[in-house]
Amino acid sequence: MVGLKTEWEIEPAPRECTLAEYKGAEARWCPGCGDHSVLSAVQKMARDKQIPPERIVVVSGIGCSSRFPHYMSSYGFHSLHGRPLPVACGVKSRRPDLHVFAVSGDGDCCAIGAGHWVHAIRYNMNITILMLDNSIYGLTKGQTSPTTRLGRASSTHPHGSPLPPLNPLTVTLGISNVSFVAQTVDWNPPHLSATIRAAHDHEGASFVRVLQRCPHFTGDVYADALEDRSQVLLMEHPDGIVLEPAMRERLKNRVDHDPRNLGEAFQLAARTDVYPVGLFYRNPDAVRYDLVTAHGLGKTPSEKLGAIEEAIERFAI
Repeated sequence: MVGLKTEWEIEPAPRECTLAEYKGAEARWCPGCGDHSVLSAVQKMARDKQIPPERIVVVSGIGCSSRFPHYMSSYGFHSLHGRPLPVACGVKSRRPDLHVFAVSGDGDCCAIGAGHWVHAIRYNMNITILMLDNSIYGLTKGQTSPTTRLGRASSTHPHGSPLPPLNPLTVTLGISNVSFVAQTVDWNPPHLSATIRAAHDHEGASFVRVLQRCPHFTGDVYADALEDRSQVLLMEHPDGIVLEPAMRERLKNRVDHDPRNLGEAFQLAARTDVYPVGLFYRNPDAVRYDLVTAHGLGKTPSEKLGAIEEAIERFAI
């Protein structure tokens, strides 16, 4: 009875989340867009790990990929252009119990959001960062992005991009306190899923660059890798991205790479003759800033008020 102490309590019924519980609005990306594959991989990973939808937060910026929160049946925050990472870090600092995903594009992350990108990697808070790279500004109709290939024509550079592209992998690997850098492709669902799962399992900021096709503007960019599997270089290691034997055998071009070797990670990330996929670098001992920001979260309202008054008192004259 209400208000009376009892010696028994009702155990909640076991809950099993189905795939349908993670699906939000119908995705309105173009048919053939690689974003569909990434969305499916995240939803299946959440289902397989039985993460309740109400424990997931997806934060995005602006761009085609940044429509991601609308298509997940979870908490979401569709932020300003280039700002998903500071928002994701803010969520994690106040709610360390939640599973936070930050989804960004090559323009959103590497151009207007570049400063936030650098500091989010350095903070190394426990968030999963998915950078979907289609080498173009797709939502705003085909402008040159930081990762657009040299000489490729666009609406802003009709005679071809005059600058060599930025390499998101080598940039991230060069940031102080980096702890997890990986690359995968949208057209290989097993590797895509295994990479996202490994990124989520990592306790720290996991940066995953997804080579992603845009059927409208850059449908030909990764055509060579689709037609010739040898163009994809699979990085292998027991501590890396582990594939099922059948899928592994389909990728004949393989290299052993220890993800603790930062120098070798740089060399592999800089290659332009192939598309390296797998885990470049992982440092589980990197400092996590979310463990610092969690200090004081358990205080009562009166304790918080007392701390504020104490801080203000220090400035009294």
